[in-house]
Amino acid sequence: MTPLRRRLLILLTAGLLLAGLATGVVLHAAARADRANQAQPGGPAVSTGKLTLDQKGRLTFLNAAAGPHRTAVASVPSTDTGGGRTASDVKCARFYAAAGTGVCLQSNPGVLKQSNRALLLDADLRTRRTFPLAGTPSRARVSPSGRFVAWTVFVSGESYASAFFSTRTSILDTRTMKLTPSLEKFSVVLDGKPYHASDINFWGVTFASDDDTFYATLNTANRTYLVRGSLSRRTVTTLLQNVECPSLSPDGTRVAFKKRVLSRTDLWREYVLDLGTLKETALAERHSVDDQATWLDNRTVAYALPADGKVGSSDLWTVRADGTGTPRRLIAGASSPAPL
Repeated sequence: MTPLRRRLLILLTAGLLLAGLATGVVLHAAARADRANQAQPGGPAVSTGKLTLDQKGRLTFLNAAAGPHRTAVASVPSTDTGGGRTASDVKCARFYAAAGTGVCLQSNPGVLKQSNRALLLDADLRTRRTFPLAGTPSRARVSPSGRFVAWTVFVSGESYASAFFSTRTSILDTRTMKLTPSLEKFSVVLDGKPYHASDINFWGVTFASDDDTFYATLNTANRTYLVRGSLSRRTVTTLLQNVECPSLSPDGTRVAFKKRVLSRTDLWREYVLDLGTLKETALAERHSVDDQATWLDNRTVAYALPADGKVGSSDLWTVRADGTGTPRRLIAGASSPAPL
């Protein structure tokens, strides 16, 4: 055998070995993914069934339990949240619904880049319109009437705990399909004076029942503010500092929010603010809550906390809104609650 043929044979053999190794890695990864998607023994019972957003007395959420229905929009009876859950075929990274209107934020990894989009859903979870997102899904809300939908994405950074992050918050009128791409186009009044800055970020919209007023977080100069906004006037006005991810109570009198309790740590506690007096009440939950809470009724709020020992999963917890009582786990393996 000539030296040239010997070198060619060595190169061919090495190529076959590398190809075999790559195939093995892919098959091993696929096997791990299959195991991860199998329902875990002792986990919640999840079945496919008819799920609509106009069913009264049910609580919708994203199923975070391991199995083929992971990240699917699911629901349980409000009076039996620990029972079997019904899952749809719609999967989301963030979800919310009200008055028969739903919004589903999806994040689909691709070969070259991640594809993010918002789906406007009707009561039967059918897609009415699709909107491309400028970044990674973060927050989603629907107004009580179902007319307006809001979503927030991370344009840079991946969490509110990041040293540097930028968000973009959009609002959609579902009647006219007019999209406000960014709240940063709204006029800002800070401490009673017009305010302009290049570092303004908004996130965590929550709507009042008048289809005009909304509340949100404004971030600028390393400070966060609760703002009250008007859709018709395209303005926002600051109300209070150190308020993030507000959620308006059904009666419109209070806002649940997360408050940074140590300035140099990523530690938040859940509070409720009386909008009439601006009095804050610390809730009984002592864990750090990095979520936009949801009011189940005028007395209780729900929020997601990381599930013990389950990477990437979360449980829904609930606590009284007056600062009394003890937190209790509402639904294991769940996030993004929305009472119907």
